[in-house]
Amino acid sequence: MKNAVILCAGEGTKFWPYASVRCKVMMPISNKPIVAYSVDALVEMGFENIVIVGNRFIEEIVAYFRDDTRVKVIADDKPKGTAFSLLKARDLVDGDFLALHGDTIAAPEDLRALADTFTSSGENTALVDVIRDRTGDVIGCDLSDGCVSGILGHPRGKITHFFGGFALKHSFFDSLKFSSNRFRSTEVGMMVPVESYLESALEEEMRRGMKLLAVEAKQRVFDIDKPWHVLDANSEINSRRCGALTKNELAQGASIDPTAVIGGFVKLGKNSTIGKNVIIEGNIIVGDNTEIKNGAIVSGDVVIGDECKIRNACFIEGATTIGNECIVSHAAEVDGVILDRVYLYHYMEWGGIIGTNTDLGAATVCGSLRFDDFITMQKVKGRREFHRGSGDAVFLGDYCRTGVNAILMPGVKVGVYSVVGAGVTLNKDVPDRTLIYNEQTLVERTWGPEKYGW
Repeated sequence: MKNAVILCAGEGTKFWPYASVRCKVMMPISNKPIVAYSVDALVEMGFENIVIVGNRFIEEIVAYFRDDTRVKVIADDKPKGTAFSLLKARDLVDGDFLALHGDTIAAPEDLRALADTFTSSGENTALVDVIRDRTGDVIGCDLSDGCVSGILGHPRGKITHFFGGFALKHSFFDSLKFSSNRFRSTEVGMMVPVESYLESALEEEMRRGMKLLAVEAKQRVFDIDKPWHVLDANSEINSRRCGALTKNELAQGASIDPTAVIGGFVKLGKNSTIGKNVIIEGNIIVGDNTEIKNGAIVSGDVVIGDECKIRNACFIEGATTIGNECIVSHAAEVDGVILDRVYLYHYMEWGGIIGTNTDLGAATVCGSLRFDDFITMQKVKGRREFHRGSGDAVFLGDYCRTGVNAILMPGVKVGVYSVVGAGVTLNKDVPDRTLIYNEQTLVERTWGPEKYGW
């Protein structure tokens, strides 16, 4: 097998605010775009023809893979669902193929097991993983005797697994032409959109007698549908990457000051430095031309990009990712995912995601714990959801700013091109392109020594 198709034509409406100015699959996790994990795994497996089907902001995908001749990017200008997006790639695929969703990350060894099972059996095959803490928002399946026994769209419960990818015969393209424009296999009372799903096409063919083998993933498969899924995936992937270090790895020009306390293994890129009185509490990976100095404290399983300045007694919590060209300084505390060119200069506490080119005012803080110890309710396209993992984090979009002493309460989301003004206590989501600020009433009275009895 040498062909693969990666489906990236979705609009990412559940991913707000991070799909407002980017293609969802280009969201970085551990400083690498989501879709690049699949492409890198396929290249390592020897795939020679990788077709990516995109739509919104497709230029980002084209630019990222422009030097890789194995990758072809095509547009589905009027996407009607993953089934027909896959059909768009037919003329570029000359044999059996893997079909992957661009917003899903599966471990390379699990993708290899998927391909090997298909090759040895000659049967259409699905990679599946156990459903974890999803609230009726997944296309699920049941298993029996090593096969997928049923597929159900957004079930209320009972279903056990979800899909991480497919290995399909070339002849399956013929079936896609007859895909329904609605997901037929749903529970009574569940409403479905007018959209053609690859999983629905598979379910219809199973009704016609097709066998669909199941390969259960050994490592967790990440279906990145909502912003908090980024934090879940980032934590696990950072752990995998940093956990693979068995010694210090210093590239040309990299150095560690003798006063630094290193409690694990460090991988430093070219010309990166760990300076005086820095404390590293576990394994970390650092890009090129980055400086960590002046008493900065960095926990384990942290990934830091290129051209960053980490300094002045700041604290970076475990499993955090810092993007490229960022500044974290002056006692700032950071936990989560920080994208490129984010400035955290003066005392602040952040837990969640910060979009690219964002500047936080001094003493911007996030609430990370509810007084009632309950789970924060999130709204996704008007639907209430409760995520037990990272739903209490704060999600700040791209190209945003905060004023001094801004307070963002657990779970709030701020759209792109928006400003949270000085002194605001924010307890609700803020739309894209919005300025929100306080209006205060000042009371002026006479005052002087006579108030003290003089």
